[in-house]
Amino acid sequence: MAQGFSLKDQLFNADKVAYLAGLFDGSGFDTPGFQARVMARLPELELKARIDWIAACLAEAVPGELPEVAPVILRALPPPLDPTLSDDDFGDFIFAPLGEWVAAVGIEHPDLALDVLAELTQRFSMEWAIRPFLNRWPDQVLARMELWCDHDSYHVRRLTSEGTRPRLPWGLGVSLDLEAALPLLDRLHGDPTRYVTRSVANHLNDISKKAPDLVLTRLADWRKAGRQRPEELSWMTGHALRGLVKAGHPGAMAALGYDPDAALDVALNLPGEARIGDAVEIGVTLSGALDVPVLVDYIVHFQRPGGKISAKVHKLKQGRLSGGRLHLSKLHKLKGDASTFTLVPGPHRVEVQVNGRVRAAGSFALLE
Repeated sequence: MAQGFSLKDQLFNADKVAYLAGLFDGSGFDTPGFQARVMARLPELELKARIDWIAACLAEAVPGELPEVAPVILRALPPPLDPTLSDDDFGDFIFAPLGEWVAAVGIEHPDLALDVLAELTQRFSMEWAIRPFLNRWPDQVLARMELWCDHDSYHVRRLTSEGTRPRLPWGLGVSLDLEAALPLLDRLHGDPTRYVTRSVANHLNDISKKAPDLVLTRLADWRKAGRQRPEELSWMTGHALRGLVKAGHPGAMAALGYDPDAALDVALNLPGEARIGDAVEIGVTLSGALDVPVLVDYIVHFQRPGGKISAKVHKLKQGRLSGGRLHLSKLHKLKGDASTFTLVPGPHRVEVQVNGRVRAAGSFALLE
């Protein structure tokens, strides 16, 4: 990240706006007027609001419904993202407003809108823009997504999974049943690109918040089907179950090869006190049978204003008991200037969770 510039200013700035406007040169587009209108408000807006504002300015610069607007958008597009890549090619955020523009003027033209979104997502992911269409035309969009599962572009295939996620960050909520997209995931889980399989795993992780058994059953079915490489499906399983692992779900632990009931002795070593701004050393010693697989987390129960308690799970170690013993140590920083979480002095409880079960606990006093 460029030093001194926020993410929103890197993604949406005068140069980016000028680039976007330049794509429409030659189509009667008022480039100077568009740039001036966008920049009049852009600095005061947060990131997502910048996307919406640029989309509104585009709709004003090129008025009309999607049948009139679509040819203008498609003629302006640069070449698609590099088709030889297979991951981490999200595209340029400056194209996100094009999707919001399509959603604003195309909701009553779903077939044409989906054609345009399939093109746009090959320049920048259209996972947010497609969700209004899922709510308005669910059967039509899901039917198109069935076809997209075989699309040549992995960006379009990923849109099928990412756009239907139940808990998409920043995304409009969708009214789909949790199981509605599972037939699509059944096809996409065997995709050869990590960009797609990561999305499938994220989608399952979303579902697991409400229906963990549904996710575990689907993963088991995919293992039996044998359509994905074992090492990739193993990675997907871990990624899909990460929320359940933090929660200590025994079925998730078993699916990853960890026995929640493994015979283990666990000892926790903590100092009696620590100060805000310093670090507390957390020492954990595990003893048990040789080579037992273990997934070790620790949970800090933080004091909150008003006497409330807030628990946060932190990763410690995935490994095995080599020689029947494993010693772990970590310095947990107690940041006093964190912008998202304010530390409050008082007793703080720490629990050690092994293979999903709390096996040891202790506390320390947090001082100012």
